[in-house]
Amino acid sequence: MENIEKSLWKDKKRSTLFGLALSFTHYELKESRLFITKGLFSTKYDEVRLYRITDVSLTRNLIQKIFGLGTIHCTSSDKTLGNFELKNIKDSEKVKEMLSEQVEKERVSHRVYARENMLDMDDELINN
Repeated sequence: MENIEKSLWKDKKRSTLFGLALSFTHYELKESRLFITKGLFSTKYDEVRLYRITDVSLTRNLIQKIFGLGTIHCTSSDKTLGNFELKNIKDSEKVKEMLSEQVEKERVSHRVYARENMLDMDDELINN
């Protein structure tokens, strides 16, 4: 039986020219994976498991702010995709929060813990 995940969010990379979706880059967030599809004639399909994302941040320059866009930066331990960006996303603050929450859920469900947390616990044990 096929595992069909619910799609939580879809969008295209938008142009900073009036915030229009004129690109051939598509993003889709599902419950456990993020998909990035790029290209028209030659298409590249990337997928990252959310538990592999270790950090999410957002930047918005003046033009992006004017058109309600932002770029989400993701630090990832994925071998093929590495660190990546979701560029010129509409409602970027809301999408970043949604992505962060879903990443945390997946990390907990897969029992993936960051090394920095382990180091904090070691320091606590040593100091007590």
